[in-house]
Amino acid sequence: MAEDTNIILESKEPALGKIEVAPQVLEIIVGIAASQTEGVARMRGSLANSVTELLGRKEQHGKGVKLVFDGDELAVDVYVYLNYGVAVPKVALAIQDNVKQQLLFMTDLKLREVNVHVEGVIPEKTAQQVDPDNLFDQSDEGDSDQK
Repeated sequence: MAEDTNIILESKEPALGKIEVAPQVLEIIVGIAASQTEGVARMRGSLANSVTELLGRKEQHGKGVKLVFDGDELAVDVYVYLNYGVAVPKVALAIQDNVKQQLLFMTDLKLREVNVHVEGVIPEKTAQQVDPDNLFDQSDEGDSDQK
């Protein structure tokens, strides 16, 4: 979770005024950039986030992101779950690149570091073995001669 103070962006023309960005906006940018990286299953969230998603509310894109703003540099911690079978270092590097590109493109902020914390691996879902239309089907045993 980010601090409550807004982050002031440097403007090329100070006569126009200053630009302030809420930390929650940066969390959302980082969360979307990380979650859209191939190999990321989902971001880490709290119990409250999981309950609100189960109740049908929108996914919170800022979950699994921690920001530390120090002077004019930003440090980002990203907490993710990866898909089973992906190359963890390769996906972590891709997350770092995506986050860095999106923050630089959207806010022009300089990043000190992007730390990726892999919290776990999500196995792929197996195909459903039971036909819901025929729960007690026993024709798998080679009983094809019965009619």
